[in-house]
Amino acid sequence: MSDTSSSAVKALTPCAWAKGDDYLEYHNKEWGIPNYDRQKLFEKLCLEGQQAGLSWITVLRKRDHYRQCFYGFNPQKIARMTDEQIETLLTDAGLIRNRLKLYGIRKNALALLALEKQGIDFVELLWSFVGGEPVINRFASMKEVPAETAAAKAMSKALKKAGFTFVGPTICYAFMQSMGLVNDHMTDCPCHPDNQA
Repeated sequence: MSDTSSSAVKALTPCAWAKGDDYLEYHNKEWGIPNYDRQKLFEKLCLEGQQAGLSWITVLRKRDHYRQCFYGFNPQKIARMTDEQIETLLTDAGLIRNRLKLYGIRKNALALLALEKQGIDFVELLWSFVGGEPVINRFASMKEVPAETAAAKAMSKALKKAGFTFVGPTICYAFMQSMGLVNDHMTDCPCHPDNQA
């Protein structure tokens, strides 16, 4: 008879926050997967800023509408948006109707384009804060996960200096988690790299 106690396979369950269909799909298909796409990274940085003070599920459910209203988060097109266009969006119930947040998306587009005009690659800049490689954390409990890190603080400082807005250290760390710059899936989550076949 085999000793099942020593050979038992650890039961894997998704991270505790991934409750409900929307969150679970986002958790399984996007969160923590390394992303090097300029437009996707820009989109997520802007959307994390829209979340400030709210739950991510609120933004997640409005994400497709944001994409429609902000040209799929094409920085060049957003940079050309007029005040009148943004003022009109402030009446759109499909968006978070916060003037600073909506104008902030255009401000971030202008900041990104200004960086690139200086010859700075936006994707390389973001990934430089983790040395170009995903940081794999091994947290067994959500209580262990920090709200911000030294890398997130450094990213926040650099982005603010470059003219970005809604990029505080906590927002930057949430961005780093979601875009796979850091992997904060729990160690008993099937999405953690240690549990991948």
